[in-house]
This record gives sequence, C-alpha cells and structure tokens, in this order.
Amino acid sequence: MGRLYKEYVIETLDAEGNVAHVSFRKDPDYNFGYDIVDRIARENPDKLAMVWCNEAGEEKFITFREMKEESDRTASYFRSLGIKKGDAVMLILRRHYEFWYCIVALHKIGAIAIPATNQLMTKDIVYRVNAASVKAIVCTSDGHISELVDEAQKETETLKIKILVRGRREGWLSYEDGIRQAPPFTPPVGDERPKAEEIMLMYFSSGTTGLPKMVAHNHYYSLAHIPTAVYWHNVNPDGLHFTVSETGWGKAVWGKIYGQWIAEAAIFTFDFEKFHADELLKRISKYRVTTFCAPPTIYRFLIKEDLSKYDLSSLEYCTTAGEALNPEVFKRFKEQTGIEIKEGFGQTETTLVIATTLWMKPRPGSMGRPSPQYSVDLVDENGNSVSPGEVGEIVLRIEPERPTGLMIEYYRSPEMTAKAIRDGLYHTGDTAWRDEDDYYYYVGRTDDIIKSSGYRIGPFEVESVIMEHPAVLECAVTGVPDPLRGQVVKATIVLARGYQPSDALAKEIQEYVKKNTAPYKYPRIIEFVEELPKTISGKIRRTEIRKRDLERDVNN
Repeated sequence: MGRLYKEYVIETLDAEGNVAHVSFRKDPDYNFGYDIVDRIARENPDKLAMVWCNEAGEEKFITFREMKEESDRTASYFRSLGIKKGDAVMLILRRHYEFWYCIVALHKIGAIAIPATNQLMTKDIVYRVNAASVKAIVCTSDGHISELVDEAQKETETLKIKILVRGRREGWLSYEDGIRQAPPFTPPVGDERPKAEEIMLMYFSSGTTGLPKMVAHNHYYSLAHIPTAVYWHNVNPDGLHFTVSETGWGKAVWGKIYGQWIAEAAIFTFDFEKFHADELLKRISKYRVTTFCAPPTIYRFLIKEDLSKYDLSSLEYCTTAGEALNPEVFKRFKEQTGIEIKEGFGQTETTLVIATTLWMKPRPGSMGRPSPQYSVDLVDENGNSVSPGEVGEIVLRIEPERPTGLMIEYYRSPEMTAKAIRDGLYHTGDTAWRDEDDYYYYVGRTDDIIKSSGYRIGPFEVESVIMEHPAVLECAVTGVPDPLRGQVVKATIVLARGYQPSDALAKEIQEYVKKNTAPYKYPRIIEFVEELPKTISGKIRRTEIRKRDLERDVNN
C-alpha cells in the first residue's frame, strides 16, 4: 500500500541510498482526478481519503470511493451549467470538504480552478474576476463573502454563474440542489478531454509587494508534489496528515491534496473560523494525527502552550514552510515534544525547492538542501554563482529542461513572466546563503534587504535573535530611511502574554540583540504593536510596515 507514487517518479540514489535526483514519467493525458482519485477508488474503495471536522463538533470520514462519486456528481452539475474545459472557476470555500469535491471535479472536466480566500474584499474579487475572466464562483455561505461577490459582480462582465454551498441566497444556485439533480457523469472525450500540458490551476500570489500575480500551473503540477509529501512531509499511507492551511492559499495544495493522495495518505482538515492553539492541539490528539505541517506563525503560538497537557503521542513528524523558522522556535518545540521541525522553502510559482528531507539532519536556522527535483543555485546581480557564506538570490536552472513543478507563466502577463524567467534561470526574488555542506539559510526578499552604513542586513537574522527574548511573540524587522546611515534597523514587535510595552523593555531587547549578534544589526527603533500586518495567507507584510513608516514620516 502507498506505492502508487512510484509509478510516476524516476529516482537516482546517492551512495548512502538517499534520493539525489528525481524526474517524472509523463503521460500527455495524465489527470489527477482520473489517474489518482478514481484509480484508488477502484483498487481500494474503502481507503480513507479525508477526516474532516469543524468547531461545532461535526465530523466526516470520506473514503476514496465517496470522493470519486461526489466529484463525479459535482463535475456533472458544473457541466450542466455550461462550465467547460478552459473556463475559469473561483472556489471560495474555506476548509469545507466540498472544496475537494469541486477542485477534483474541475480537474476532470478541464476547467481552471482558482482557489481564493473568504477574506477577500469587494475590490479584491473585482480584480481577480476581471484579471482571469472568471466565469463562475463557488462560494461558502458563511460570513459576508457572498454579499461581497454580489457587489463585485456589478463591476465585472464575465461572471455569470454563482453557486452557494451550505445555504441559500437570492441570485445564487444551490450547490446541494444541483448535485442531487445532476445526471450521471461521463468523462469528456476527444478535444473536450483535458490535456496534461493545459492549465489546471491558478493562484493569485500572496502579494507581499504590489498586486497579486496570476500563477498558472498545468496538470503535471500535481505530480511535482510527490517529493513534498514523500521526502519532506514523510506521510504515512496508514496515517493521517494535517497541513494547517485555508484552501485559498497555495500551501493547501502542497499539503491537503496532491502529493498526499498520490502517496495514498489520508488528510485531516479542521474547518475553523479563528485559530486557537488549544483547539488545534485537541484535534491533533483526538484524531491521532501522525504528520503535521504548519507555518512558523502557528508554531510560535504552539510553543507558548503547555504541550504536556495534550496527548501528542501519535505525532511522528513535523514540518514548516511559508516563512523562515526562527531557531528559538525550533529549539522550544523540540524541548516540549522531542520532535525536530523540518523546514522547507518554495513559492506559489513552484513546489518544494529547498527542504530538510527525511534523510537529513536538521540544522536550526537552515531551510535544508535543494530538492532532488530542481537544480538550485545562489547568484549575484549579474547571474554568477556566489561562494559559500555569500548572500545571493535563490534561482532555479531551467535549461536544458524546464523542471516539472515550475509555473507555466504569470497568466496574461508576459512582461512579469519575462522578468522572472530569463537567461536560463527562474528568479525567486528570495535571498539566502549556504554553508560548505550546501545547507541554505534564508535572508529575505530582495526588497527586504536593509542597507545600513555600508552593511547589508537580512531581516530574518535579526528577527531570529529578537525571537529568543521571552517577551517577544512575533516580530518583523524593516529598514527605516536615515540621513546619516542610509537606513537603520527597526523592529516591530508583538509581545507575549504577561508583558507590557515600555521604554525599559525596548532597551532590554536592544541590548539583548547587541550581545547575541553583530552590534551593527541591533534595532535602533522599536515599535510595540497589537498585531503585525499580514497577507491573507499569513505572511508578514514588511512592505506595509515600511509604507506606514514612510507615511508617518511625511505627515510629521
């Protein structure tokens, strides 16, 4: 059991028997819906695909047979509405189990799935619908998001179909009524059958700077997540994998569907409105989660809890991505659980690029080594490789063969595509340095680098030291314009429970940084805040902090 993925990967092993390189067997008709979901449903129909629960105590145990049947009904319903191959369909479904029925259905008919978060505002929806020519939206009835879709529709031309899940609203079709009345599903044939090279999925990037870009992936993208699930998450075909992510964020398809199901592992979904560490830990204990992945933000809250109060004995393996993991968080989590968090790095535009894989020993502060499916390098401004210890931009080499898992393009934006993919390289816009053993250490976005008195300072290295202070829950380090030094380091800090802002505490944190890293890196400015500005996917928006500081400076 759990060997289906072997049919799709070609592995080259090193002298120690670890995977050194991987490529993928490609069928031009490959389709995740038919070749993975439906195949498992035929061969092992009672195999568990998903355990779902919500805050109200409701729960569902969904087998692959049920996943096939429900996705077939959904595909038939969508097709009866005129949704066809190549149409763009936005899914705003939080963590509802219907999301999986819908996305697999869209894959089966060849429509383009565009997952989106329910935290979007009207202007965000207008931008996305118009940018991608969205034809249909499938939306949760929870909250006010359906009202915002109605407002947005007034400023769009392509949005014709609105389907509401778990509710009724004037002007909307009922998803539940539709799938009950749908005729039996027959897979498309001929020109209507989706081809593997065609667009399957699009995400709007997080938008830490500027407007979100439309990242387009083809059907092979799902195969490229085999290393994510097998080499990094270390999923167990007889276990239960839990990635904490709302379905509107690209991390959801990293950890809540593709690689995990190709590896025949069940996934766990906790459909919650607002994150509470206590509630999440109770679910891990109750449902016996075996492998777990969450962004560093989640771990920062978990280590503030008394983890000994929870039965975490089922937990075998933990991973993190989304932002760099502070060494202090790694240390504290290991002290409380005995588990070493394995870090990974990638983007909406890629799959897992750098990771501490299951055969590697983690080094606190390091993302790990390049994934065996990519040729990764660090380069300077001229595209030349940098030496160990030097900071460079993380790039992927795309010649002689473009790697599986890299986006097709920024949809409808040849200029941005050409800026990111040029001279035989894909430019991530992220910087790092590597040690003599090829372990990579994150520095920051190219836009986040602070240049002070001739020094180049990465925000993450300063944040990692600040995070060691017991008073600090979260922090973001940015550069502030300074007439003498060019820029000075500023730390925007959220305090842990039991601490209050004060000049004395600010001074204490400054002195702590001076003692534990190069003194020129210490934050000359400290601001205490209730919360940090973040993207809808949970990443800290340093650009927003810089913008606020600039506006404040102008107004003063």
